[in-house]
Amino acid sequence: MVNRYETVFIVTPVLSEEQMKETVEKYTNFLKDHGAEIIYTNNWGMRKLAYPIRKKNTGFYYLIEFNAEGSLIADLEVAYKRDERLLRFLTVSLDKYAIAYNEKKRNAKQVAANPAEGQEENN
Repeated sequence: MVNRYETVFIVTPVLSEEQMKETVEKYTNFLKDHGAEIIYTNNWGMRKLAYPIRKKNTGFYYLIEFNAEGSLIADLEVAYKRDERLLRFLTVSLDKYAIAYNEKKRNAKQVAANPAEGQEENN
């Protein structure tokens, strides 16, 4: 059965911008190659960590929302654990309320980014 998942991972801050993009691309390609459908991606940028992880105080946060079989999650997390560039990761299954909330939030951002389009829809 296909479920909706959201995964967030923190990449070490010592990487260059290009290495950061390669890391993100590696996991988006991993998901696509294993039959997942990418719904949404968001680069949260560099943020301060709540506590030091491997003597690092900051990290690049990245979010991927996707549809996939449940069996893929174990393989994804094994790949995460083997990658020394990742400081932390978290993958969660989204219920119907979380999916609706995420879609509502994305639509609100689109309307805020393009107010002229939002007005056309309301008229």
